[in-house]
Amino acid sequence: MSFSEEKLLIFDGACGTTLQTMDIPSNVWDGLEGCNEYLNLTSPETITELHRKFLRAGAMVVETNTFGASSVVLAEYGLENRVEEINHAAIANAKKAVAEFSTAEDPRYVIGSIGPTTKLPILGHISPADLAATVTEQMQSMIDAGVDALIIETCQDLLQIKTVLIACFDLLEKTGTDLPVLASVTFEQQGTMLVGTDIGAVCATISPFPVFSLGLNCATGPTDMEPQIDYLCKHWSKRVSCIPNQGMPEVLNGKTHYPLTPEEYGRHMHDFVTKKGVSIVGGCCGTSPEHTKGLVDALQGAVPAKREEELS
Repeated sequence: MSFSEEKLLIFDGACGTTLQTMDIPSNVWDGLEGCNEYLNLTSPETITELHRKFLRAGAMVVETNTFGASSVVLAEYGLENRVEEINHAAIANAKKAVAEFSTAEDPRYVIGSIGPTTKLPILGHISPADLAATVTEQMQSMIDAGVDALIIETCQDLLQIKTVLIACFDLLEKTGTDLPVLASVTFEQQGTMLVGTDIGAVCATISPFPVFSLGLNCATGPTDMEPQIDYLCKHWSKRVSCIPNQGMPEVLNGKTHYPLTPEEYGRHMHDFVTKKGVSIVGGCCGTSPEHTKGLVDALQGAVPAKREEELS
């Protein structure tokens, strides 16, 4: 069985949220608190244990701790010249954990996480050429280190995702690499992307690219994602992913709290799979290993519903 052949893929949960619950020695940050990607180098066992937590809960896929491991983001910490080193270490840490849980009957997979950087081209923060260069460098590192797939996630504007997809497929062609590429966009609570784009425009923009799947992650919980997921399941011909936050964050006793329980999360995602035909699920901000276990338990024996795409 390969990644692409799996009928239902269950991803892990939140990297940052989970790291905040772990006992991480203060000295490993070297004054770079907030750069989770740096821990791939200075505290590899912490990152491997992070992945183990979700694998123990039943996750089939772990995302590498590389969401901000592009030169544009790492430059904010003076680490822009360590892109390859950090990405290679992140993938090695993930592979170490996966090797402990993967079997021939139940393989586990490592997917390279590519975040949106901290600059949006649509707002003039970065040129498309510079964005393409920084993500190409990161993706080349991931390909060299041997990921099973790539996910371009938390995309907030169409120019951004189009630029990254062009760079990605150009690189795959240039290197002769065949990897599944997942695209995941972020919709705000008002039902559009950050700059007002609707889901129909997203589909039209991404449809020319040979992506493995298209879906949503971050910003909201599953309830707020439902209109966009409904649209994708009816109008998108390939696989659909849903990787939500655990509801909208609240502040309780001075700490950020996500209100969705593991059981509620599992029920939502079970409906998305069995009633709508979503076949790639996981969790974003607020998703603990307990949430992942709730998801895995809810999906025992579940089969994605057959989708009758109403392609326009």
